[in-house]
Amino acid sequence: MDTARTLGRTRRQVLATSLAVGSATIAGCGSGTEREESNNGDAESGEPYSVTVAHLGDVEFDAVPENVFVTFPQYADMLVALGHGEAANTLFSPEMAGPTMNMFYDHLEGVDFEWEHLSNPLEHGLVEEQLYDLDSDVHLLDPSYVLTTEGDWEESDIDEIAETIGPWVGSFHSGVHSDPADAYADDYEYDTLWELFGTIADVFQERDRYEALEAVYDDLRTRIESALPSEDERPTAARVTLGEDEFYTYHLNAPGFWQADTRPLGADDALADYDWSGDWGVLDYEAMAEADPDIILHLWGITPQYDIESVRDQLEAHPIGSDLTAVENDRVVAGGMRYQGPLMNFFQLEMTAKQLYPEQFGEWPGYVPGAGYPEIPADEQLFDRQRVADIVTGSS
Repeated sequence: MDTARTLGRTRRQVLATSLAVGSATIAGCGSGTEREESNNGDAESGEPYSVTVAHLGDVEFDAVPENVFVTFPQYADMLVALGHGEAANTLFSPEMAGPTMNMFYDHLEGVDFEWEHLSNPLEHGLVEEQLYDLDSDVHLLDPSYVLTTEGDWEESDIDEIAETIGPWVGSFHSGVHSDPADAYADDYEYDTLWELFGTIADVFQERDRYEALEAVYDDLRTRIESALPSEDERPTAARVTLGEDEFYTYHLNAPGFWQADTRPLGADDALADYDWSGDWGVLDYEAMAEADPDIILHLWGITPQYDIESVRDQLEAHPIGSDLTAVENDRVVAGGMRYQGPLMNFFQLEMTAKQLYPEQFGEWPGYVPGAGYPEIPADEQLFDRQRVADIVTGSS
């Protein structure tokens, strides 16, 4: 690292971190049930507090962060959910994530996210100069991600950013339970989406909001699980992204929060017998025809990145794709984003439940690109929009 960049700077006293190895005080399961408090002190009274992250130890704060480095959209969604959306100073792929998030928020009175001024911090790789320029109170990015994807970063660089600017908080590898960097491997713990959200809530001292939203989630999960058909009556489904004469493929029921909108629904994964190294696989049309799912959930289909109608047209025009059962039965549907926070997860669980099990949860009205998340009849909504909005805006 070029230490000349830090000349003239004083060491940050507002926010600092201790990266000593520690064990997390996180407990619970995928339903987001019990979880121990991991913060000490009281930010409102001016006392320091700490948040425990298994592979980072006790991350210390003297004040609630107001200027926040945000990478993947799940963290931005968490900030919005906690009433701190305005603190974000960056966002990964803002032109995709921002409109998609607001498409959901349009159904939550008083909730929105101003993303247009945010730049993509990973567009050209993670650049240390940018981190110094942003001078963030906290970096919502797993430093293990940095070490495993950014070849010119070393552990000493991670430590210096934490000590001179602000700490790191995140758990990237919890997305698909991938292997963390060697520096963190011994202490790494895989969090569910709601466990990770709980950690972020502790960073911002918003435990009440978190617990209120968690209660909505528990109700939603209970409603879904109680109405699921028996396993032998569930359809086969495949989660894919259509590429150039190939499919990027993902497992529906694999561990990790990237599957937080599909795993709870327990559909029969048509690609379960296919294995791949890394976060996803690649199959050609012949292999997809062999799997022949009843339903194709097209990942990213609700984002501006893909036009689901164009995807259907491409499949119908292909000599093999046109014979797929999902294509013949008009069950190629727009799926959600993997990078989902709690608010996005509410809508994506509702959407996917209706796409997979219309008899149990009501027909999915369909997604029209550019038209927003469709209106769902009040008696077929799977969670209370107003309750969520009131929690987020502090009206409850």
